Amino acid sequence: MTTPLWTRRDALIAAAALGVAPVTGGTEERKMIDRAIPSSGERLPVIGLGTYRVFDVESTPAEIATRREIVDLLLGEGGSLIDTSPMYNRSEKVIGDIIEAGAPREPMFIATKVWTDGRDAGIEQMTRSAKLMNTDVIDLMQVHNLRDTRTHMRTIQEWQEQGRIRYNGFTHYRASALDALESAVKTHQPQFVQINYSLGEREADERFLPMARDMGVAVLVNRPYQAGRLFSAVRGMEIPGWGKEFAASWGQFFLKFIISHPAVTCVIPATSKPHHMQDNLEAGFGRLPNAATRDRMVEFMKAL
Repeated sequence: MTTPLWTRRDALIAAAALGVAPVTGGTEERKMIDRAIPSSGERLPVIGLGTYRVFDVESTPAEIATRREIVDLLLGEGGSLIDTSPMYNRSEKVIGDIIEAGAPREPMFIATKVWTDGRDAGIEQMTRSAKLMNTDVIDLMQVHNLRDTRTHMRTIQEWQEQGRIRYNGFTHYRASALDALESAVKTHQPQFVQINYSLGEREADERFLPMARDMGVAVLVNRPYQAGRLFSAVRGMEIPGWGKEFAASWGQFFLKFIISHPAVTCVIPATSKPHHMQDNLEAGFGRLPNAATRDRMVEFMKAL
């Protein structure tokens, strides 16, 4: 007999029916795990929201309503960070439309990027980003993929002094850029850095994450599911019994590996589906794997 392959939605429905999710303690108040931003001490919830591709949609009532539902779930469960970029086409405007439609701006931690060459072009792009997102203050401005880093960091720091930006940072999404990122961090000492890191891309474990922790740099993590490859690797499989002790779905299994690293501040999975957003958020509650369990998770994935 052939065993049917379960989709992620099937797994969520089954887990809910069995009373497995959410992974929280009894009658204790639900509060998402958070981490301190090293440069300020401000607490940031560990599960955020990425918008690459999934918020690049037409600003129709239906599309905005679905994205607002995702943002409302994020905020309702205590999350705050929404990451976007001018490179993501219409995503910044969609965030602005969600705010205009009534989503509260105050609890959001909005992170975007500057991705161009030259001071004047950078100023124009950052000004446009703020306007598109209906915000006077951008919580985090990041130099995207280290493009013209020195120039943009000077402008970002000037805007910080003016109160127009709260934090500065760098981003990249490839492990091949970790050496360049490490050099840039040591040179410019940003408050945040955003990298790719997951059970399928663990290159940052060796040097980068320990360096960021030692230097007091907050770490955001993109590509938590390795562009969906991790789900493909476990398709049709159940979470091992030891994994069910802290995760009710594969999504939570993958996310909890990331946020259990002591250097990681927040992970930003992208989704266009509210039920996936809810599942992602559950990873921010309950037990996290310890060092021994993290090693076990790595060996489990290697063996697939």
